Amino acid sequence: MSETLQTTDAAASDADLLDQTSDAVRAAGSALRERFGEVVRYQNREELMHALAANDDTALGILRPRLTHLRPDAGWVEDELDGGALPPGEWWVVDPAEGNVNHLHALPEWAVTATLVRENQPVLTVVHLPLTGETYTALTGAGAYLDGRPLHVSQTADLGLSLVATSQARPDEDKNVVRRVGSSITAMLFDALVVRTAVPATLHLTNVAAGRIDAFWQFAGARADLLPGALLVTEAGGQISDAEGRPWTPQSESFLAAAPGVHAQAVATLSR
Repeated sequence: MSETLQTTDAAASDADLLDQTSDAVRAAGSALRERFGEVVRYQNREELMHALAANDDTALGILRPRLTHLRPDAGWVEDELDGGALPPGEWWVVDPAEGNVNHLHALPEWAVTATLVRENQPVLTVVHLPLTGETYTALTGAGAYLDGRPLHVSQTADLGLSLVATSQARPDEDKNVVRRVGSSITAMLFDALVVRTAVPATLHLTNVAAGRIDAFWQFAGARADLLPGALLVTEAGGQISDAEGRPWTPQSESFLAAAPGVHAQAVATLSR
């Protein structure tokens, strides 16, 4: 078989896999939607962790067997807060309840995500928002989509006219990271039009891919909350890097996704 035919067959296979992954993610989202509504009360960290785990387990009970069936030899990332490079081969990077704490607080900003990573590069991703029914998908080299409609980043070329956003990578973050987050928000308040701060990161990145937000940045971070958005943004025509403008990898200490017209300006602001 020629190299061209092999490449075509692989692309077709990944496209079919994306459709089946979307079905699994939507099924998990439906299960979490049934658990959503009332604020979940907790009195201490142990009760909080138990409530978070209950949501995770509900979604994983659907996602893990279905995704494992699709790719039996692929590895599985157990902790959605993990970062760094993965071993060689294929891996499922899943966040069963991205924005889980929002779900517990009866806030609507949460999602279910699944990303297939091959040799440390995201190949396909699905981000499903159960409360709106929206499903964002991306396949390497084939574009990014919202419910089948192509996504494109914004055409904004002036950071001073830009809506930008940032997120908190995880609770109990290192003090130096917290200080860097604070100084970066201050810098953006001077240079950008409006600054949004909220969790989770993935939903900001879907907005960058859709052209609703012009740039998003975060210090530290985990594979599960950045890989889906990184693929969506790049396939929608955006740029990703670290905050200093260097190529981003899961080992990077910062992350920036932006429309091409404001990327360099955002780097300059974050590097001050």
